[in-house]
Amino acid sequence: MTNTQIDAPLHKERTSHKTEKHRRPSYAKVRVSTRADYDWETIASILDTALVAHVGFIDDGRPMVIPMAFGRMDRRLFIHGAKAARIVKGVDEGAPVSLTVTHVDGIVCARSAFHNSFNYRSVVLHGTAHPVTDTEEKLAALRAITNHILPDRWDELRPLTPKELKATGVWAFDTEHAAAKMRQGPPIDEPEDYALPNWAGIIPVTTALGLPVTDGTVKEGVPVTASTLKARQKFV
Repeated sequence: MTNTQIDAPLHKERTSHKTEKHRRPSYAKVRVSTRADYDWETIASILDTALVAHVGFIDDGRPMVIPMAFGRMDRRLFIHGAKAARIVKGVDEGAPVSLTVTHVDGIVCARSAFHNSFNYRSVVLHGTAHPVTDTEEKLAALRAITNHILPDRWDELRPLTPKELKATGVWAFDTEHAAAKMRQGPPIDEPEDYALPNWAGIIPVTTALGLPVTDGTVKEGVPVTASTLKARQKFV
């Protein structure tokens, strides 16, 4: 699938609401248009700072959502698991799949329960899944997943053995529709409520990686690798 086939161009809601409204299926639209952004750069920035994607699919007639590690190569995403995993066994070629990620940036404390909220950044992607069977593409996908978690980590590790590669199932997710949804800023209360003697504001939520902790078997003199330090930069 080429990039031009994926909501091309993915314009921002504020500049192309009318066009997007008519082009998108109902399941791919953000209900509150003021919180929507269909620009791919915005979507990619949210994906690239997420550690886990929740993958939704149908298995044996039932909806399933599983948190999974993922990687991205432009607008194609990759997920992986043991070949015995439910998603690897249960998703057919070209099956519809959705992926979501969410960052919670703050708790919004309003003067009424009705207006309590979160500041957040989220992405929902809709598309189809395909098993990756070509060895080179599979290795590239696993590299993307590994480096998504820890930048450049793949080059610090020993190569996968044929047995490990065979035991790992990889799926490519081709994005058909993608939308970001965000809220930022203070609470918005009813005009008459601003006179109430209630505290209102934002409690920030910060995501950060702590200092690396050795497993206790690292040989003396072996330093912490660069990938662990680069990963921390994603949340600064």
